[in-house]
Amino acid sequence: MSTVVGCNIPEDLYYLIEKHVWGRREGDVVIVGLTDVAQNLAKGIISVTTKKAGKSLAKGKSLGTVESSKWVGPVPAPVGGEILEVNGALVGDPGLLNRDPYGEGWIAKLAPEDWERDSADLVTGADGVAAYQAFLEQEGISCEEA
Repeated sequence: MSTVVGCNIPEDLYYLIEKHVWGRREGDVVIVGLTDVAQNLAKGIISVTTKKAGKSLAKGKSLGTVESSKWVGPVPAPVGGEILEVNGALVGDPGLLNRDPYGEGWIAKLAPEDWERDSADLVTGADGVAAYQAFLEQEGISCEEA
């Protein structure tokens, strides 16, 4: 895992940087969640609502909504496809997104419709970390305590 201005940015994920969303491909499934950057910006997450399993979404459409005391916003799908499963644990414990954004705090699992096409503009690996770092520096975003 790489650390960029105090934010954890794993190299093995695919990022939709401007929306602070990640995807992890596991076989024919893409697990989706919010980045450490997003949870740091949102602070204490108090509510997560998601679309239902079985729903098909186009890339960029909302999988659900996250609410904190500072922010309410959509979670866009990094790739299009059908929602296979949503993380029901977030209903009773939305703080999982703050505590473990890349593990237990995942939001949904998708069956991608066209991984090759939809993932073409996502960034990953060392290049993804470098691109995320450039974005954070440009926007003046840091996860370090002031």
